[in-house]
Formats: sequence, C-alpha cells, structure tokens
Amino acid sequence: MSRVLRDAYIVAAVRTPVGKAPRGMLRNVRPDDMLAHALSAALARCPGLAASEIEDVIAGCAMPEAEQGLNVARVALLLAGFPDSVPGMTINRFCSSGLQAVALAADRIRLGEAEVVIGAGTESMSMVPMGGNKPSYSPQIFERDEHIAIAYGMGITAEKVAQQWSIARADQDRYAAQSHRRAVHAIDSGEFGEEIASFQLVERAPDLLSRKVVITQRTVSVDEGPRRDTSLEALARLRPAFAARGTVTAGNSSQTSDAAAAVVLMSEAALKRYDLAPLGRYLGYAVAGVPPEIMGIGPVAAVPKVLKQVGLRLADLDWIELNEAFAAQTLAVIKELALDPAKVNPLGGAIALGHPLGATGAVRTATLLHGMRRRAQKYGMVTMCIGTGMGAAGVFESL
Repeated sequence: MSRVLRDAYIVAAVRTPVGKAPRGMLRNVRPDDMLAHALSAALARCPGLAASEIEDVIAGCAMPEAEQGLNVARVALLLAGFPDSVPGMTINRFCSSGLQAVALAADRIRLGEAEVVIGAGTESMSMVPMGGNKPSYSPQIFERDEHIAIAYGMGITAEKVAQQWSIARADQDRYAAQSHRRAVHAIDSGEFGEEIASFQLVERAPDLLSRKVVITQRTVSVDEGPRRDTSLEALARLRPAFAARGTVTAGNSSQTSDAAAAVVLMSEAALKRYDLAPLGRYLGYAVAGVPPEIMGIGPVAAVPKVLKQVGLRLADLDWIELNEAFAAQTLAVIKELALDPAKVNPLGGAIALGHPLGATGAVRTATLLHGMRRRAQKYGMVTMCIGTGMGAAGVFESL
C-alpha cells in the first residue's frame, strides 16, 4: 500500500547558548538538564500546544552514556515536566545525531504516524569526552584491517583531507579567522537572539571562613566560543595538533562544546488546530558513506543525494550551514562541490561557535531557520561530516 507523504512544518526551533568544554560556563550543567531546558523553551513558543499532545521526543546524542545515558530523551522530557504519556527515544549518528533526530521526527509526521513530534539534541563534552568514558575498540581494527571506521582519529582524517585536496595551512587559518569574525559580528548584531533560550546557571562554592556553601546565580545567553582577539598571526603561531608536520591545529579545528537544542515539528492539520505560524517546512534528508580516513568529505556524497531527492539545485540554496569540524574539510567540501563561500556559514561556524556533537544538527537547524526568515530567504541546508566516514544533509524551506 502506497502513502502520499504529508508536509512536516517547523513551528519552533530553540537552543541553549553554546558553552566551551571542558572548562566553560556549562561545564557543571548536566546534559539532561540542558535538554529539558531546550524542550521547555521550545514548547513555550507554541501557544495552545500542551505537552500532553506531543507524540514523541527524539533526541540525538553522540556519546549516550554516563550523565547523558539511560535514554536521555525520555529522562529530559520528564525533567521538563512533560507528562508520563509522552515517549522519548535517543538516537546516535555521531555528529549528525541532532539533524537525524529532526529528520526522524519529520518522517513520522510525513508518514501520517504522528501530528506533533520534537526532534532535539544534547551533548556535554565537559562531562562525557569524545570517545566516551570507557573507549573499547575491536582488536580487529588493529589486527586485521585498519580501514575499519574507528581506526582513524578525527584529526588525522582532517590531515588526510588537507593533503588530498591540497588545502594549505595558511588557507585553513584564514578560514578560521573568518569564522570568528563572522560569529562575533553576528553576536554584536543580535543575530542569535531569537534562537537562544537563556539559561540560568546556579553555582555553588564553599566559603571556608563561614563554613557555608555560597550559592550564586547568573543568566547566560551568549555563545562562549567566538574570540574577538583571534588574528592570523596568533593562529599561525599554533603548533599542529595531530601530526608533527601537519597543518591542522587547535585554532583551525572545531571547539569541543556543551549545548542542547529542540525543534518542534507538526502536520498541516496540527498547524491549523493550534493556529500556529510555521518557521519553515522540512523538505528532505540524506546520509551517505565515504572512506573513513577522509570522513570530512562526507557532505560531498550527501549533498547531491538530498538535492536530487527534493528536486533542487545548489544554486537554489540561499544559506548553507556546513558544520566546520575542521577548516581543512570545510574548505575541501566547498572546493569539491563548488559552493558559494558567501552562502556558507554567514554567521560563523563550529570553529568559532563550537561543535557540541549530538546537539549540533539541531543547533544549526535553529540558526538556519531563524536566519533565513530574517532575510526573507527561501531554501537552506544543514550539512556535516560524520565520524567513521559519513556525511549528512537536510534541506528546509523558510516560510
């Protein structure tokens, strides 16, 4: 039996500010609490929609263990005060987990299985480091076939991309400096104001003289990563981080980060029922595999796939959120796909704004939808490379 796909609309897309890991402003905030905050903030932007009417919460997390284990989607929605009747599911596709969650939420609506679903993501790289707290690799990776995906460290894959696509160190540093400049300008211009749900930090510290615990509170609403003092000279002084004679440094790589985001999607019938105005419409999503040793080139395989699926050309896109895992792979993707640099990350990217792994796709979806709406643009894309050799891309229409 064939089905006619329905449209899935985005009515809210919010995120926390992004904190630097492991010593930034959100270092002591649990990832389930971050996600609960994003869920509550997203629901608050949908007047008339009760939490009991949400049919599923799908949350991405790249390292779903420890503080962000135990099905963090379900835990967080209960922490947010959603009723027991709302189910939750945690999914993992590494760096595209947040975008994958949005796509899965949209698919449930498009298939007619649900009317209102939240796609989200959360990651605390302060509490759960990349690779998790207890990395355990199959011995076959080293004994039989080093091509098995996880054998290559992410930094080494970036070095291999830089070599294969002839991306010079100077070009990587220039791109990194541009990412910071764009992000700082965006913050100063209030570009992220609509998408960020301010977070109240409660911090406790012992006072040895009074023998009491001093509790302080402050509200954070600005991303912590962008640096106003970044310069080409400062970036050029940094040593290679992954290979002795390499070109990839801490300065031209994405920042480890903490954040959460939530995107509320619904059917056209639900839009009318709740009398809500959509931010945009979900058009499609694609994922593709590439050789693990050059995982950063993943979008080169995924982008043409999703464009064919939705019937658009690159020229039709007004805005492209290309996750900057490394400047080397970002520049290689731009070069290989012949992307217009002016359309790529106009507000800066992960080199400046951070890459909270499983949350990034949902974070960048919020940035894209609010940014396109302010500029009266029509089509946009979120795309990223994925560890172990994959790429993902999602396309949205602004309304």
